[in-house]
Amino acid sequence: MLKLYKPTTPGRRKASVVDTKELSNVRPFKKLRVIKKRKSGRSHGKVTVRHQGGQEKRYYRKIDFRRDKFDIPAEIKTLEYDPNRSAWIALVCYTDGEKKYILMPEGMKVGNKIFNSQKKIDADLGNRMPLKYIPLGTKVYNIELQPNQGGKLARSAGNTAVLMDINDSLAQLKLPSTERRIVSENCLASVGSVSNPEWRFIRWGKAGRMRHRGIRPTVRGKAMAPVAHPHGGGEGNSPIGLKHPKTPWGKPALGVKTRNKKKWTNKYIVSRRVKKRKKK
Repeated sequence: MLKLYKPTTPGRRKASVVDTKELSNVRPFKKLRVIKKRKSGRSHGKVTVRHQGGQEKRYYRKIDFRRDKFDIPAEIKTLEYDPNRSAWIALVCYTDGEKKYILMPEGMKVGNKIFNSQKKIDADLGNRMPLKYIPLGTKVYNIELQPNQGGKLARSAGNTAVLMDINDSLAQLKLPSTERRIVSENCLASVGSVSNPEWRFIRWGKAGRMRHRGIRPTVRGKAMAPVAHPHGGGEGNSPIGLKHPKTPWGKPALGVKTRNKKKWTNKYIVSRRVKKRKKK
């Protein structure tokens, strides 16, 4: 649920945040956090990553994307906010005493039980098992691309994939992007959808909130000089002067396919994502 504020300032007038009432008011588990190293911005005074830099000092929570602690029941202890991702996380405690962070599925509550197994178990919310044991049509998240690799697909807030078919030891998935892809039926997946689906509707309201996230301002190419960008130059509000947009390094941009045509995993893509048409 989105939370709005009274318009006390221009930045607050249109800003919104996600309500976190259902989360636990606790500090992150100390043994599962480390200081996050900054890998963007400048190196020796030179920009290494465009439009990134600054941001708040953060602790990184170690998330268990593999969830390979099999056949040991676990209980949800806390539901927490994670500044490093759009989804919320949950601290689970296994019956042998070990604690781990996992991606929180939508609808999870404190005290719920979850189970990881390589065998067939109930397809309850949060349970993790191979795709071949999950009923067709079930929503899944944190899916492996290769067995024992750890979850790679459908990990962002509100994301979920649908298990469409299983044939010849391969499972077909409909991903959040509408792409249909096949993976091994032995790949693990968690039942449900990722928490915090309202995240995509947040209005950040002011530039300062973006700087806290580490996102720096972006200048239009057509506002630059010709020496700085292919779109630059001209008098006043000039068009880019090209048939198609380009990057600062002269490569095609905006809507151009960048995937390697000879990539060995192309054979696993049944159908590519459907492009959204711009409204005229």
